Amino acid sequence: MNAEARNDSSPALTRRLALLLPAALAACARPAAAQRGLPDFADLAERVLPAVVSIQVTSRETAPDSRGTPFERGRRGQLVQGAGSGFIIEPSGVVVTNGHVVGNATRVTVTTQDGTDYPARVMGVDELTDIALLRITPRGPLSAVSLGVSANMRVGQWVMAAGNPFGLGGSITSGIISARGRDIGQGPFDDFIQTDAPINPGNSGGPLFSMAGEVIGINTAIYSPSGASAGIGFAVPSDLARPVIEALIRGGRVERGWLGVSVADADEQGRGRRGALIMGVERGSPAARAGLRQGDLVTALNGEAVATSRALVRGVAGLPPGETVRLTLTRGGRSQEVAVQIGRRPNDS
Repeated sequence: MNAEARNDSSPALTRRLALLLPAALAACARPAAAQRGLPDFADLAERVLPAVVSIQVTSRETAPDSRGTPFERGRRGQLVQGAGSGFIIEPSGVVVTNGHVVGNATRVTVTTQDGTDYPARVMGVDELTDIALLRITPRGPLSAVSLGVSANMRVGQWVMAAGNPFGLGGSITSGIISARGRDIGQGPFDDFIQTDAPINPGNSGGPLFSMAGEVIGINTAIYSPSGASAGIGFAVPSDLARPVIEALIRGGRVERGWLGVSVADADEQGRGRRGALIMGVERGSPAARAGLRQGDLVTALNGEAVATSRALVRGVAGLPPGETVRLTLTRGGRSQEVAVQIGRRPNDS
């Protein structure tokens, strides 16, 4: 029976195969047609890549940096070569990158997409957000990109990462925004965009683009047991980076507001409500002069609700030193408002 079936070449069978063939071809074509609904990054890449740069660094490392990778950091205490990425934010030659890329650099070279090398000067570094600015001197205006509004980005939207992975030069990868507001334990201003766009050693400091061609993040760190991309990358959101970049362009440093208190989340202390619980007040600090006390529960800053200790730290840090703010707090079960003149964060002096 099996032999007869294999050798059946009857006209009826031939007709059935002829009828099935177009259907089979159509089924094979469906995935390709479905793929046409996915974004095409070619036009976007062509438009923005001229503003993406590779960075080569010679530095003497004195301490390990957990934000970089061995490829980017080199060996402790030795004169080492490193590589990273960046993007041109001003046509006159201002380049944005990560602070840990330039590190204790003794020499920095920026290479544009056309292969031109420029010696670079470090304009300023903000360690708390891991952002650095470089200055190069081109012969004419360079291609530049602009910062977008990261708050407008939603989980699930397409993004494109660009940079210098493993020192190979200009490369792009694509993915989506996987999460927002990630705290990865790097500092008080952790508010990272998480993406599954592959980010590898050497990508640090490179831009994360929206489909509109705006920089909505600065690629900074990856989570990976192997040191290479595992589909979990983190970028500093553009909304956090923008005031830092503007401050570094103006004066080479970032001045932040300061209260002089240690705080904790109230809900983690069993208070049954949200807010920033003051755990200690530094002597002679703005908080001490305003009469704040240990045990005060701060629930609002200038009328805007404060749900966590991190929200209070960020809110105060974003204010200019010398400005007087209004804190709403609960003390002894009663709500009251206290005026505090913000000081200058000491480690930014």
